[in-house]
Amino acid sequence: MANLERNGSRKIRRQLFKQRIPKLGYYFIVTDTKETEQNYMFGLRNSIPPELQGKLVIKVVKTKTKNLVEEALNLASLNPQYGEIWIIFDRDQVQNFDEIISEAITKGINIGWTNPCIEEWFSAYFGAMPTYANSVSCCNGFEQIFERNAHQKYVKSDLAIYEKLNRFGNEEKAIRIATQKMHDHRIQGKYKPSEQIPGTTVHLLVDEIKSKINQKEK
Repeated sequence: MANLERNGSRKIRRQLFKQRIPKLGYYFIVTDTKETEQNYMFGLRNSIPPELQGKLVIKVVKTKTKNLVEEALNLASLNPQYGEIWIIFDRDQVQNFDEIISEAITKGINIGWTNPCIEEWFSAYFGAMPTYANSVSCCNGFEQIFERNAHQKYVKSDLAIYEKLNRFGNEEKAIRIATQKMHDHRIQGKYKPSEQIPGTTVHLLVDEIKSKINQKEK
């Protein structure tokens, strides 16, 4: 009798779990400790239309860059319903940039990296991805681009950064620019992410999410 009850309980839990799986996917996104990346991802999550929020679910958490892969796996194991695991981080001052990416790929984690900094990807919203020597010049350069186009100062901790990039810039164009940059680097034989300056793969996540949204809105 006890076995039947336990088996029945497991069956009910499995049925409930299946019912909770969103049709468009569960995304578990782990960013590094910088507010910029996290706020951008919060904005991407909040851009999901109300009618799709139960069908397309995004959870965003943050952790230290050096523990990014390990923490992503640990946190995801506590939330097994999230089938799509992504880590988002910059090269910035990270010494083992390529190694982190290789480890993530080996363990089945998707990576949204930017070289040298996330502002490089933001710049693409305004029509170009300039080449910067480091993250400081990258951030300073984007500050000028943002102020010129949005007529306001850029704040790295801006909670509305995703909405502002879309309001003043062009996300579809940004995705095309980032895609072309990746293609150009590979033609030049630059396969290591650390060699791809400027470069990003954040657009792959954004494109995937927006494609699902647009497909359902048609």
